[in-house]
Amino acid sequence: QVQLVESGGGLVQPGGSLTLSCTASGSIFGIDVMGWYRPAPGNQRELVASITSGGKTNYADSVKGRFTISRDNAKNTMYLQMNSLKPEDTAVYYCNARITTTQPMGVRRAYWGQGTQVTVSS
Repeated sequence: QVQLVESGGGLVQPGGSLTLSCTASGSIFGIDVMGWYRPAPGNQRELVASITSGGKTNYADSVKGRFTISRDNAKNTMYLQMNSLKPEDTAVYYCNARITTTQPMGVRRAYWGQGTQVTVSS
């Protein structure tokens, strides 16, 4: 009964900016860490940025200084402000969140969004 929905992706020129958002809905008691991921070699996903419920952030070295992660706990929403975009940033960006539910009560697990496409090209 929990759903994560990403939005904000699109086509942008190198050096441009985009803001991604991820909103969780459903039977939510609380959300711990949230993060943004993108595909990596070997059918894996690499962490782009994460943020805890207390606001502690972590970034991949490749995006430090260019991306900013934030969250609005009242809205169950996470954002990724992406500046100075490079062609190598082109990817599907996935939202991930560790959520405790009310229905069923007290169950904690990770959830994934469907992904939003970011394309950086001139």
